[in-house]
Amino acid sequence: MKLRRTRLIARNVLHRLVSFARDNELDPLPIRHDFKDYSLAGFKADARAGFNVALLAFTQGMAYAVIAELPIYYGIVTGAVAAMVAPLFSGSRHTVLGPTNATAFMLFSYFAVYPHPYMLALMPLLVFMVGAMLVIGAYLRVADLIQFISRSVVVGYITAAAVLIIVNQLRHVMGVDLQPSGGEARTFISILEATVKAVPELNWYPVILGVMTFVIWFILGRLFKTLPVFAITLVLITMVSVVLKKYAGFDFQTFEAFSIYDLKPSIPRFSDAGMFNDVSRLLGVAFSVAFLASLETSMMSKTLASRNGDRPDMNQDMLGVGISNLACSIAGGMPASGSMTRSSLNFTSGAVSRLASIISGVLVALGALALGSYMAYVPKTALAVLVICVAGSLINRRHIRVALRSTRADAVVLIVTFFTALIVPLNVAIFVGVGVSIVLYLHQASRPHLSEYEFMEDGQLAEAGEKRERPNPSISIVHVEGELFFGASELFRAQIQKTCMDPNLRIVILRLKNARHLDATSVLALEELVFFLRSTNRDLIISGATKDVYRVLRNSGLIDVIGRENIFLNSPRRPNLSTRNALLRAQELLGTTEADVKIFYDPSKQAAE
Repeated sequence: MKLRRTRLIARNVLHRLVSFARDNELDPLPIRHDFKDYSLAGFKADARAGFNVALLAFTQGMAYAVIAELPIYYGIVTGAVAAMVAPLFSGSRHTVLGPTNATAFMLFSYFAVYPHPYMLALMPLLVFMVGAMLVIGAYLRVADLIQFISRSVVVGYITAAAVLIIVNQLRHVMGVDLQPSGGEARTFISILEATVKAVPELNWYPVILGVMTFVIWFILGRLFKTLPVFAITLVLITMVSVVLKKYAGFDFQTFEAFSIYDLKPSIPRFSDAGMFNDVSRLLGVAFSVAFLASLETSMMSKTLASRNGDRPDMNQDMLGVGISNLACSIAGGMPASGSMTRSSLNFTSGAVSRLASIISGVLVALGALALGSYMAYVPKTALAVLVICVAGSLINRRHIRVALRSTRADAVVLIVTFFTALIVPLNVAIFVGVGVSIVLYLHQASRPHLSEYEFMEDGQLAEAGEKRERPNPSISIVHVEGELFFGASELFRAQIQKTCMDPNLRIVILRLKNARHLDATSVLALEELVFFLRSTNRDLIISGATKDVYRVLRNSGLIDVIGRENIFLNSPRRPNLSTRNALLRAQELLGTTEADVKIFYDPSKQAAE
C-alpha cells in the first residue's frame, strides 16, 4: 500500500514538473530553426566568423584561467565546450559562451584562502551547481527579474573587477611570488600591500619581456584593428621569449604543458568533509557566479539584439548558459558565461547562425589537442600583460560618467559597489551593490504624491490652490498619485493625518484612481486611518478605486470596515463620476441638501453610455 502511494506521489510530482516545463514555453532545441533557409554562403560566413572567434577564445581561455589561478587548460576546455553546447539551447544567434573576466576573478577571490588542490577538487562540483541553478532559474523565469538590476551596479562591479585583475597580475609582470599578510590575497588592499612588499625582489627579465609585449600589442592594435591582435601578440612574444631565453639568458616562468590525458572528463565529487559540507560551503559562491553569468549573458543578448533586430529571450539564454555549465562540469572546465568580446566579434565577423559558435568551439578543442605541449614555451609575464590590457578595456569611462551624472542614486550605487568590491570578496560585493540600488529605488518609489482637489464650476476636477478655501470646509477630496506598497504606507498615513488637522473637516474623500500596488502594510495603514477618523467623529470615503485596488480591499476584508456604501469604483469612460458620487455621499453623511454636483464628461462618449 505504501509503495503504491509512493509511486502515485512520484508520478504526480513528475506530471506537475513536466506540465510546468511545458507551460514555461522554453524551446528544448532552438538551433533547429536556424537552418530552414540555410545556404552555402551562410556556411562560409559562419566558418569565417567561427575561425576569428576561435583565435580569440583560445587565448582568452588561457588568460581567464590565469586570472582564476587555474591551469590554463581549464579556460580552453570551457571555451570549447560552452561554445559548442550553448548554441543548441540559447535564444541568441550570436551568443558565444566561455570563461569571462568577472567570473574568473570571482573564483580567485573566493578560493584564495584555500589550498590550490582543494580548488581543483571542488571545481567540477561548483560548476555543476552553477549550471543547475541556471537551468532551474530559466524554468522559473528568473531572468525576467534581471531587468530590475541597476546598470550602475554592473558598471561599478566590472570597473572594480578590472582594477583588481590589473593589480593581481602585476606579480607575474614583476616575476615575484606574493606572500600576502594574513594568508589572504583576495581584496585590493591585501593584494596591493603584498605587491608593494615584493618590489625589492623584482626580476627585470619578465619586466622587459612584459614591456615588449605591451609595445607589440599596442602597435598591432593601432595598425591592424581587424586582426586577432591578442593571439598574434602572444605568438610573437612567445617566439621572442624562446630566443631571449636561449641566447640572452633571460629567466622567467612559463606555463605547464598539458596533453590529451589532462583533458579527461570528470564528475562532480566531494571532499573528505562530505557532500553536505561541500555544497553548503560552495552555495554562496555558486549562487554569485550563476547570478553574474545570467547578468552578463542578459546584457550581451540585449546589446546584440538591438544591433541585429532579433528578439531576445532572457530565460532561453539562461537555459543555454545553465546546460553549458553542466557540460563544462563534466568536461573539466570552469564556469561559463556570455562573453561580450567574443560575441561581438562573432557578430561583426558576419555570423548568420548558431553554427558559427559551434565551429569556433570545435576549433578551440582541436587547438587544445594540438598545442597543449607548446604551452611550456608561453611566458607568464606575456599573458599577464595581455590580461592587464584586456582588463583596462573593461573600464568604460563613458559608462562611468553617465552613471555618475545621471542621478544621485546612480552615483551612490556605482561608488558603493566599486569600493565594496575593493575591500570585500566579489561574491559579496555584487549583492551589496544590488541591495543598495533596491533600497534607493524603494526610497524613491515610496513617496506618493497627495494633493487636494475640488470640482470647478464647469464640472472639471482640478487641483485646489494652497491658499484657496474649500467650497465646503467639511469635505476634503484628496487625490493620491503613485505607489502605496509597504515602503510608502507610513508616509501616506502621515500626510492624510496632516490634512485632518483642520478642525472643520468632517469627510475625507480619498481618490485612488492613480494609486497602485496596495499591499498588506498599506491596507493596515488605511484601516488605522479609518479608526482614527471615526474616533474624532469623521468619515472616510474612497472614490476612483480600480479593479486591482478593489480586489485588495475585498480580499483583506477592509470593505467591511470602510463600508461598501462608502466605496465608489472608477469608471474609465467618465473618470470623475466616482468622485461626484462620493461627494454626494459625503453630503448625505453631513445631512446637507446642497445643489447637485456638476461633473465633466466627454460628449463623444455619451451615446456609448
